[in-house]
This record gives sequence, C-alpha cells and structure tokens, in this order.
Amino acid sequence: MTAYPAWTPASRPGIVPLHPYGFGTILGRSFVALRHNPKVLLGFALVVQAVAYIVLTAAVAGAGAASFARLDTVTPGSDDAEAILAGSIVLTAATALILGVAAGALSVVVQGVVVAEVAHAVVAEKPSLKTVWTRVKPVFWRLIGYSALTLLAAVVVLGVLAGIVALLVMSVLWLGVLFGVMAVLGLIVMALWLAAKLYLVPSVIILERAPVFAAIGRSWRLTRGRFWSTLGILVIISVSFSVVSQIISIPLSLIAGFVPAIIAPTGETDNGAFVGMIVVQIVGQFGILLIQCIALVVQSTSAVLVYVDARMRVEALDQDLQTYVEARDAGTSDLDDPYRIGVGRVAVRPAPLPVGAPGYDAQPGSGTPGAHTGYGLPPARGGQPVDAVPGPRTADGAPASPAPQAGGDRAAAEGEAATDRATPRPSGSPTAPPPGAAPAPTTWAAPGSNGDA
Repeated sequence: MTAYPAWTPASRPGIVPLHPYGFGTILGRSFVALRHNPKVLLGFALVVQAVAYIVLTAAVAGAGAASFARLDTVTPGSDDAEAILAGSIVLTAATALILGVAAGALSVVVQGVVVAEVAHAVVAEKPSLKTVWTRVKPVFWRLIGYSALTLLAAVVVLGVLAGIVALLVMSVLWLGVLFGVMAVLGLIVMALWLAAKLYLVPSVIILERAPVFAAIGRSWRLTRGRFWSTLGILVIISVSFSVVSQIISIPLSLIAGFVPAIIAPTGETDNGAFVGMIVVQIVGQFGILLIQCIALVVQSTSAVLVYVDARMRVEALDQDLQTYVEARDAGTSDLDDPYRIGVGRVAVRPAPLPVGAPGYDAQPGSGTPGAHTGYGLPPARGGQPVDAVPGPRTADGAPASPAPQAGGDRAAAEGEAATDRATPRPSGSPTAPPPGAAPAPTTWAAPGSNGDA
C-alpha cells in the first residue's frame, strides 16, 4: 500500500501570495513589511540614519566653524580675508560632500538589509538582524560599488552639461538658456527612465549575488514589459513621502519662527528663546528623518516585490518558493536558497487545447492533459521536468500507483475479473452489454415488499 506522510498544518502565509500579483498588491504590501519585522527594518534604518545625520551635521558645523573663525584674525575686506573666505567655503563644501557620500553608503547598507529581510518575509520567515546580515555581507562592497558608479555617472553627466551651458551662455545668451532648459527636461526624463530600469539592481545583487554589471543587465531584462508599472510604484511612493515631509516640516518651521516672539515678546533675546527654537528644530528634523527612513524602507520593499513578481511571471519563481515552503514546514533542513535555483530560466506558458480536442478538460488544474496549467513548471532538483499531475510520487519522481480498491488487492480483483470472463457461460445466462450500449433499466423495491408486484 502507498504510504502517505502524516498530516501537517497549512503553510504560514508570507507578506505576499506565492503567485504573480498586480500593481495594487505591490504598492499595498510594501507598507505591510514594516509591521512584519519593525525591529529589523525600521529600527535598524532609524538608528543608522540618525547616527549618519548627527555625525554629518556635527562634522560640517565643526569644519565650518574652525575655518571661518580665521576671519577674525585678519582685517575685513583685505586680500587675506578674501582668500581665507574662499578657502573656508571650499573646505566646508568638500567636508559636506565627502561625508554626504559616506552617508549615502550607509543608506545603501540599509537598503540591502531591507531587501534581505523582505526576501525572508515573502516565505513567511522573520529573521534576526544577524541572519539578515549574513546574506548582505558577501555582497556589501558590490552595493557600495554600484552606489559609487551611479554617483560618478551623475557627476560626469551634470558636469558635461554644465560646461556646455556655460560655453553657450558666454557665446549666445538665449541659445545657452534654451539649451539649459532643454537639458534639464531631458535629464528629468532620463533619470525617471533609468530609475525604473535599474530599480531591481540591489535586489539582484543581494538575492542572486550577481556582479554589478551583470545585475544591471539582469534588472534591465526583468523590467522589460513592466516599465510603466515599475515607474508608477517608484513615483507614487516618492511623491507621497515628499508631501508628508513637507506637511511635517512647514508647520514646524512656522512654529520655530513664532517661538522667540512667544518666549521673548519684548524682543530681548535670552537663553530661553534660543533653547526653545533649538528644541523645535530638533523635533522637526527628527520627524523628517523618521519619514525619510520609512520612505527608504517602503521603497526598498517595493523593489523586492517587483523583483519577485517579475521572476514569478518569467521564471516561475512561485513554484520554487512553494516547494521551499512546503519542504521547510515538513521539517526538511539544509534547503537550497529558492531565489538562486532558477535564475535565468524561461518558463513557457503552455497553449490551451481547443474546445473538443482529445484530452481537453473544461476544469483548469484538474491534472488532465488538457488542463490549463498556468505558468510553465520549473525543472525538479534532479533536472527532470516537474509533472503537472497531482498525487503521491515514488522516490524517482514518477506518479505512484493508485491506492488499492476496497475489498482486496487490485491485482487480485483484475485476476478474478479475467477468470470470470474466461469461464464459459450457459446459454441463456445474462451477459455483459456490448461496449457503447445503454445500460439495462433497473427497478427498485423496498425491503420486505413483493418485488414481482
């Protein structure tokens, strides 16, 4: 008899269903990830961004104060004062630029942690920060390299265009202004286009451990045919959080302007007014920083969900994820990473059979040859194609024999039927109707009644 496994409860659902989903699901579930594991996502992002902001502000303020303090040692308006002023401005700007790049690198680290955590959340796992970091650590410098590459490309493009505009303005003013306006509009369009096409690069680097340029090409291919939906998600999330930031910052700025007048109505400045203004500014900056952290987490989450949805549609990733979840919940350990199994695979959607054709099945998914099986099924671990027919299987993956019939072994029943067919019947005895003939009518009588009546 066929041995069936013991009963196990249904697998826990992740933050998204394990089948391709649409625009609304991606947009809505990007916020759900915050509630799934807020300690790792929002907590880590907030701590890292807050430390980076404090260090950046303190360093730039210290460099500016130290450099501009030298102006007090020279005569105002002299040549030395002008040289010191120019040097102080350059030094402060260089400090801000270098530390800003370093803060951007920390943002990339936060994005990598979010990508790794959301990949676990898709299969209903809630990992610790240590577990998440083990996935990000091997590709950390690739993330930094990609961030530096994008920054370098932006600086080069802006520098070239700025130089062309400056030359045109010095030659023909109206031509330089026209070219500058057209260049700005073109840069906006190109930035949106590249942002959508390269939206999945961090996800590819972390989940597939691909090199930087290979990840760029992979993101380009996965977003093919999904440009507008990807751009829509990116723009909606960015604009929404920008509006929220303005809603928080504008009232706090107005309050900060009224605080000195409220504390010192006579116009005399004292320590109380100064402290009150500083407190309001700190609260406002903390609120903006919190919104920025949430925006970074939500945008990174949406990028992972777009990546997973694209691979489900192109490479049948949903089959690999479902197999992983079922094996994990059944107690199997040392499983392969489902995100690295079918990379680059092309899942072909089978064409449905015409109505009335042999093998046609009107009920999709029933397992017959004509059933619509949806996305192409991936190959199994051993390289053999996965069979779409449900049911128990043997160790080599072939469908197992049907369960024995009630009343005895199937082989014995078939043997008895063959013997009965081989036994000669006397004339006049009832015989089985020929194939295709209509069954003989039967009558039914209640127990104890006269059946001949």
